[in-house]
Amino acid sequence: MAGVLLISEVSGDQLPATTAELVSEGVRLAQQLGGGALSIVLAGKNIQALGSTLGQLGVEKVLLAESQAPTPPSPQWVLSAAEAAAKQLQPDVILLTHAGGTRDLGPSLAYRLNTGIVTDSTALRVDSGDLIITKPVFGGSAIAEFTISTSPKVVSLRPRAFESAEAPTPREAQVEALTVPDTDGAIGWVPPSLQVGLTGATVAPDLYITIGISGAVQHIAGISGARNVVAINRDADANIFKYARYGVVGDWKQILPAFTQRLKELRG
Repeated sequence: MAGVLLISEVSGDQLPATTAELVSEGVRLAQQLGGGALSIVLAGKNIQALGSTLGQLGVEKVLLAESQAPTPPSPQWVLSAAEAAAKQLQPDVILLTHAGGTRDLGPSLAYRLNTGIVTDSTALRVDSGDLIITKPVFGGSAIAEFTISTSPKVVSLRPRAFESAEAPTPREAQVEALTVPDTDGAIGWVPPSLQVGLTGATVAPDLYITIGISGAVQHIAGISGARNVVAINRDADANIFKYARYGVVGDWKQILPAFTQRLKELRG
Protein backbone atom coordinates (compact mmCIF):
# COMPACT_ATOMS: atom_id res chain seq x y z
CA MET A 1 0.00 0.00 0.00
CA ALA A 2 1.88 3.05 -1.27
CA GLY A 3 1.16 6.62 -0.27
CA VAL A 4 2.04 8.81 2.70
CA LEU A 5 2.20 7.71 6.33
CA LEU A 6 2.04 10.26 9.15
CA ILE A 7 3.31 9.51 12.65
CA SER A 8 1.92 11.30 15.69
CA GLU A 9 2.84 10.57 19.30
CA VAL A 10 -0.08 11.47 21.56
CA SER A 11 0.43 12.71 25.12
CA GLY A 12 -2.79 13.02 27.10
CA ASP A 13 -6.25 12.91 25.56
CA GLN A 14 -5.74 15.45 22.77
CA LEU A 15 -3.94 15.44 19.46
CA PRO A 16 -0.69 17.44 19.32
CA ALA A 17 -1.09 21.02 18.17
CA THR A 18 1.01 20.25 15.10
CA THR A 19 -1.29 17.47 13.87
CA ALA A 20 -3.35 19.74 11.60
CA GLU A 21 -0.31 21.04 9.70
CA LEU A 22 1.17 17.55 9.50
CA VAL A 23 -2.06 16.20 7.99
CA SER A 24 -2.44 19.19 5.64
CA GLU A 25 1.04 18.66 4.23
CA GLY A 26 0.36 14.93 3.98
CA VAL A 27 -2.82 15.56 1.97
CA ARG A 28 -1.02 17.93 -0.41
CA LEU A 29 1.96 15.61 -0.84
CA ALA A 30 -0.17 12.51 -1.44
CA GLN A 31 -1.96 14.35 -4.26
CA GLN A 32 1.31 15.48 -5.85
CA LEU A 33 2.68 11.93 -5.69
CA GLY A 34 -0.27 10.61 -7.69
CA GLY A 35 -3.10 10.30 -5.22
CA GLY A 36 -1.75 7.57 -2.95
CA ALA A 37 -3.45 6.78 0.34
CA LEU A 38 -2.92 9.05 3.34
CA SER A 39 -2.61 7.15 6.63
CA ILE A 40 -1.61 8.08 10.17
CA VAL A 41 -0.50 6.10 13.18
CA LEU A 42 -1.37 7.46 16.61
CA ALA A 43 0.77 6.12 19.45
CA GLY A 44 -0.11 6.69 23.10
CA LYS A 45 -2.61 5.94 25.86
CA ASN A 46 -6.40 6.46 25.81
CA ILE A 47 -6.45 7.39 22.13
CA GLN A 48 -9.51 5.44 20.96
CA ALA A 49 -11.69 8.54 20.68
CA LEU A 50 -9.14 10.50 18.65
CA GLY A 51 -9.05 8.36 15.53
CA SER A 52 -12.52 9.19 14.22
CA THR A 53 -11.80 12.94 14.09
CA LEU A 54 -8.94 12.66 11.60
CA GLY A 55 -11.14 11.83 8.63
CA GLN A 56 -12.43 15.40 8.73
CA LEU A 57 -8.87 16.54 8.04
CA GLY A 58 -8.51 14.27 5.03
CA VAL A 59 -6.91 11.11 6.51
CA GLU A 60 -8.10 7.88 4.90
CA LYS A 61 -6.76 5.34 7.39
CA VAL A 62 -5.93 5.59 11.10
CA LEU A 63 -3.85 3.00 12.94
CA LEU A 64 -4.25 3.18 16.72
CA ALA A 65 -1.22 1.99 18.70
CA GLU A 66 -2.76 1.86 22.16
CA SER A 67 -0.30 1.36 25.01
CA GLN A 68 -1.51 -0.80 27.89
CA ALA A 69 1.31 0.25 30.21
CA PRO A 70 0.42 2.05 33.46
CA THR A 71 2.80 4.89 32.53
CA PRO A 72 3.32 6.85 29.29
CA PRO A 73 4.83 4.62 26.58
CA SER A 74 8.59 4.55 26.26
CA PRO A 75 10.38 5.95 23.20
CA GLN A 76 11.34 2.37 22.31
CA TRP A 77 7.69 1.33 22.31
CA VAL A 78 6.67 4.29 20.13
CA LEU A 79 9.51 3.42 17.74
CA SER A 80 8.22 -0.17 17.54
CA ALA A 81 4.72 1.16 16.78
CA ALA A 82 6.02 3.39 13.98
CA GLU A 83 8.09 0.54 12.53
CA ALA A 84 5.11 -1.84 12.63
CA ALA A 85 2.91 0.69 10.84
CA ALA A 86 5.54 1.34 8.17
CA LYS A 87 6.03 -2.35 7.47
CA GLN A 88 2.29 -2.96 7.33
CA LEU A 89 1.43 -0.07 4.98
CA GLN A 90 4.63 0.12 2.90
CA PRO A 91 4.31 3.90 2.23
CA ASP A 92 6.39 5.91 -0.23
CA VAL A 93 6.90 8.73 2.28
CA ILE A 94 6.77 8.97 6.08
CA LEU A 95 6.18 12.37 7.68
CA LEU A 96 6.48 13.34 11.33
CA THR A 97 7.00 16.54 13.28
CA HIS A 98 10.50 17.67 14.23
CA ALA A 99 9.66 18.38 17.87
CA GLY A 100 9.57 16.71 21.26
CA GLY A 101 9.97 12.94 21.28
CA THR A 102 9.56 12.64 17.51
CA ARG A 103 12.80 14.63 17.06
CA ASP A 104 14.68 11.42 17.96
CA LEU A 105 12.04 9.07 16.58
CA GLY A 106 12.67 9.98 12.94
CA PRO A 107 16.36 9.02 12.74
CA SER A 108 15.75 5.85 14.77
CA LEU A 109 12.91 4.82 12.48
CA ALA A 110 14.95 5.50 9.34
CA TYR A 111 17.71 3.28 10.76
CA ARG A 112 15.22 0.49 11.51
CA LEU A 113 13.83 0.71 7.97
CA ASN A 114 17.31 0.99 6.41
CA THR A 115 16.38 4.15 4.58
CA GLY A 116 17.26 7.86 4.39
CA ILE A 117 15.90 10.82 6.32
CA VAL A 118 15.93 14.61 6.12
CA THR A 119 15.12 16.37 9.39
CA ASP A 120 13.74 19.81 10.24
CA SER A 121 12.44 20.48 6.73
CA THR A 122 10.62 23.72 5.94
CA ALA A 123 9.21 22.97 2.47
CA LEU A 124 8.37 19.97 0.29
CA ARG A 125 7.62 19.72 -3.40
CA VAL A 126 7.46 17.05 -6.08
CA ASP A 127 9.46 17.63 -9.27
CA SER A 128 9.28 15.03 -12.07
CA GLY A 129 8.24 12.42 -9.52
CA ASP A 130 11.09 13.21 -7.11
CA LEU A 131 10.45 14.55 -3.63
CA ILE A 132 12.50 17.73 -3.10
CA ILE A 133 13.06 18.60 0.56
CA THR A 134 14.13 22.07 1.64
CA LYS A 135 15.76 22.86 4.98
CA PRO A 136 18.03 25.51 6.54
CA VAL A 137 21.71 24.62 6.92
CA PHE A 138 24.79 26.21 8.51
CA GLY A 139 22.79 27.57 11.40
CA GLY A 140 20.14 29.04 9.13
CA SER A 141 22.56 31.11 7.03
CA ALA A 142 21.76 29.09 3.89
CA ILE A 143 18.93 27.02 2.41
CA ALA A 144 19.60 23.62 0.85
CA GLU A 145 17.53 21.13 -1.13
CA PHE A 146 17.78 17.38 -0.66
CA THR A 147 16.40 14.21 -2.22
CA ILE A 148 16.27 10.71 -0.74
CA SER A 149 17.10 7.82 -3.07
CA THR A 150 15.77 5.04 -0.82
CA SER A 151 12.21 4.12 0.14
CA PRO A 152 10.33 4.93 2.24
CA LYS A 153 11.55 8.52 2.42
CA VAL A 154 11.44 9.75 6.04
CA VAL A 155 11.03 13.49 6.55
CA SER A 156 10.48 15.48 9.74
CA LEU A 157 8.71 18.83 9.44
CA ARG A 158 9.62 21.96 11.35
CA PRO A 159 6.64 23.04 13.48
CA ARG A 160 4.69 26.05 12.18
CA ALA A 161 6.62 26.02 8.89
CA PHE A 162 3.64 24.48 7.07
CA GLU A 163 0.08 25.77 6.70
CA SER A 164 -2.91 24.05 8.27
CA ALA A 165 -5.36 24.12 5.38
CA GLU A 166 -8.87 22.69 5.44
CA ALA A 167 -9.19 19.22 4.02
CA PRO A 168 -10.36 19.31 0.39
CA THR A 169 -12.47 16.17 0.80
CA PRO A 170 -13.38 15.38 4.43
CA ARG A 171 -14.17 11.70 4.82
CA GLU A 172 -14.84 9.01 7.36
CA ALA A 173 -11.49 7.49 8.12
CA GLN A 174 -10.99 3.76 8.42
CA VAL A 175 -9.80 3.11 11.98
CA GLU A 176 -7.86 -0.03 12.92
CA ALA A 177 -5.96 -1.21 15.97
CA LEU A 178 -2.23 -1.70 15.49
CA THR A 179 -0.52 -4.52 17.35
CA VAL A 180 2.84 -3.36 18.67
CA PRO A 181 5.47 -6.03 19.43
CA ASP A 182 7.07 -5.86 22.87
CA THR A 183 10.64 -5.69 21.62
CA ASP A 184 12.46 -4.74 24.79
CA GLY A 185 10.02 -5.14 27.65
CA ALA A 186 10.03 -1.38 28.29
CA ILE A 187 6.74 -0.17 29.78
CA GLY A 188 7.29 3.55 30.06
CA TRP A 189 9.13 6.51 31.52
CA VAL A 190 10.40 6.65 35.08
CA PRO A 191 11.50 9.80 36.88
CA PRO A 192 15.25 10.61 37.07
CA SER A 193 15.21 9.69 40.76
CA LEU A 194 14.64 6.05 39.70
CA GLN A 195 17.18 6.10 36.88
CA VAL A 196 20.79 5.02 37.26
CA GLY A 197 23.48 6.83 35.31
CA LEU A 198 24.59 10.31 34.33
CA THR A 199 20.99 11.59 34.18
CA GLY A 200 19.94 9.78 37.35
CA ALA A 201 21.48 8.37 40.48
CA THR A 202 24.97 7.03 41.20
CA VAL A 203 24.93 3.79 43.19
CA ALA A 204 27.61 1.74 44.95
CA PRO A 205 26.03 -1.52 46.21
CA ASP A 206 27.84 -4.72 47.11
CA LEU A 207 25.78 -6.50 44.44
CA TYR A 208 24.25 -4.89 41.32
CA ILE A 209 22.20 -7.10 38.98
CA THR A 210 21.46 -5.79 35.48
CA ILE A 211 18.70 -7.33 33.36
CA GLY A 212 18.65 -6.46 29.68
CA ILE A 213 21.01 -3.51 30.19
CA SER A 214 23.29 -2.96 27.19
CA GLY A 215 26.02 -1.15 29.12
CA ALA A 216 25.93 2.35 27.65
CA VAL A 217 28.63 4.65 29.02
CA GLN A 218 25.98 6.83 30.71
CA HIS A 219 24.75 3.85 32.72
CA ILE A 220 28.22 2.54 33.49
CA ALA A 221 29.11 5.94 34.98
CA GLY A 222 26.33 5.48 37.50
CA ILE A 223 27.43 2.02 38.70
CA SER A 224 31.21 2.49 38.78
CA GLY A 225 31.18 2.11 42.56
CA ALA A 226 29.40 -1.28 42.55
CA ARG A 227 31.60 -4.04 43.98
CA ASN A 228 30.00 -6.91 42.07
CA VAL A 229 28.03 -6.58 38.84
CA VAL A 230 25.94 -9.47 37.50
CA ALA A 231 24.73 -9.05 33.91
CA ILE A 232 21.90 -10.91 32.17
CA ASN A 233 21.60 -10.12 28.47
CA ARG A 234 20.78 -12.11 25.35
CA ASP A 235 23.43 -10.21 23.37
CA ALA A 236 26.76 -11.89 24.01
CA ASP A 237 28.57 -8.81 22.73
CA ALA A 238 26.76 -6.34 25.01
CA ASN A 239 29.11 -3.81 26.54
CA ILE A 240 27.84 -4.54 30.06
CA PHE A 241 29.76 -7.84 30.12
CA LYS A 242 33.04 -5.91 30.09
CA TYR A 243 32.18 -4.54 33.53
CA ALA A 244 30.43 -7.57 35.03
CA ARG A 245 32.06 -10.01 37.44
CA TYR A 246 29.47 -12.62 36.41
CA GLY A 247 27.47 -12.72 33.19
CA VAL A 248 24.68 -14.86 31.76
CA VAL A 249 23.84 -14.82 28.06
CA GLY A 250 20.20 -15.62 27.35
CA ASP A 251 16.59 -14.52 27.62
CA TRP A 252 15.93 -12.96 31.04
CA LYS A 253 12.39 -14.37 30.96
CA GLN A 254 13.88 -17.85 31.21
CA ILE A 255 16.89 -17.06 33.37
CA LEU A 256 15.31 -14.88 36.05
CA PRO A 257 12.73 -17.41 37.35
CA ALA A 258 15.45 -20.05 37.81
CA PHE A 259 17.73 -17.47 39.40
CA THR A 260 15.14 -16.29 41.94
CA GLN A 261 14.10 -19.87 42.71
CA ARG A 262 17.69 -20.79 43.50
CA LEU A 263 18.04 -17.74 45.77
CA LYS A 264 14.94 -18.84 47.68
CA GLU A 265 16.41 -22.29 48.12
CA LEU A 266 19.71 -20.92 49.40
CA ARG A 267 17.91 -18.69 51.89
CA GLY A 268 16.05 -21.70 53.25
